[in-house]
Amino acid sequence: MSKLWQKKGIELDKDVEAYTVGIDYILDNELLPYDLQASKAHAKMLHACGYLTKDELGKLLAGLEEIAGLHQNGKFVVKQDDEDSHTAIENYLVKKLGDTGKKIHTARSRNDQSMTMIRLYMLDKLGQLKYQAKQLQSTLSDFAEKNKGVPMPGYTHMRKAMPTTVDMLALAYHDMLSDDLQLLDSVLKTLDSNPLGSAAGYGVPLKIDRRMTAKEIGFAKVQENPIHCANTRGKYEALAISACFSLMQTLNKMATDLALFTMEEFGFFKLPKDICTGSSIMPQKQNPDVLELVRGNAHVVHGCLVTVNGLVLNLPTGYNRDFQLAKEPMMKSLKITNESLKIMTKIFSRLETDNSRLKTAMTSELYATEKAYKLVEKGMPFREAYKKVAEELLTKE
Repeated sequence: MSKLWQKKGIELDKDVEAYTVGIDYILDNELLPYDLQASKAHAKMLHACGYLTKDELGKLLAGLEEIAGLHQNGKFVVKQDDEDSHTAIENYLVKKLGDTGKKIHTARSRNDQSMTMIRLYMLDKLGQLKYQAKQLQSTLSDFAEKNKGVPMPGYTHMRKAMPTTVDMLALAYHDMLSDDLQLLDSVLKTLDSNPLGSAAGYGVPLKIDRRMTAKEIGFAKVQENPIHCANTRGKYEALAISACFSLMQTLNKMATDLALFTMEEFGFFKLPKDICTGSSIMPQKQNPDVLELVRGNAHVVHGCLVTVNGLVLNLPTGYNRDFQLAKEPMMKSLKITNESLKIMTKIFSRLETDNSRLKTAMTSELYATEKAYKLVEKGMPFREAYKKVAEELLTKE
């Protein structure tokens, strides 16, 4: 299998090949549709600029469509010998179209080709996260409306603090997601720029139309400075993971609260039995494993963020192969976050509230602050009112 960079008479050491390729070829099987999308736009631009004839463009577009169809049916698979999707695509086109296939890589590098498909992938998956987060918000709104005004204890330091309501808690989660969506929108705006044509980070000595490829692909703008394009490798992946981690922090809070409040000792909420798992030794167990995994996956995504941020530190300007290692944690984070949003939406759509247990939990100490403020309303200084209520509570003990 021919490598795009291979020189005549030099065979790469097999151990080095395995190490440098890593699992990139596996990941690229998922990224390949985005690579094809960018390649079609690139071919059209090459034709518009006079580097491809109309006939050559037609053949290349047909070849790219053929690859897409084969891939969809599991008959086009990027293999380790290919190194990546870029090589697999070009080798297929060269084998099928000869010299016409060799023209597809004109005016681009694997660097900007890879950046473009990864950016398209991130924009697509982040868009899906936005949709899923809004679905969860809608479910939380429904849950809040269903439990409007239902009292529950509020806690600080894991001890009863002041009264609140079930709907206030649910709407707090809703508003936390609004914060996350604001960050996600900012990341989407930053990522929505076309790096194709920046080549290896220093442009190409040919007249090309990067605005055309931006429009064909669907990018909002062109990332003008080619060095800037190269220097966003890894950093933009970290931005995408940051948006994921923000969402996962919110889901972590939800999962932790529900794991606590569905305990028999609290019993404020009930999880449906088919959402819980069991024990291999204790017949009575109905475990909230799904909540524990959502909670734990927030740490996994945080680990991915730390990994990618670490990878891009202390690297000089220009492409460095370290960037390859940012791909897996980025893809992993997007998948985990999407799945976690879906599962929390399912849980809140079926979560039951035990109003009787909640009512019983509304004990007198929760109203201590309210009692102090009633004295304030009668003219007593707050600190005196605070001490008076505190003494009364101590006397009762």
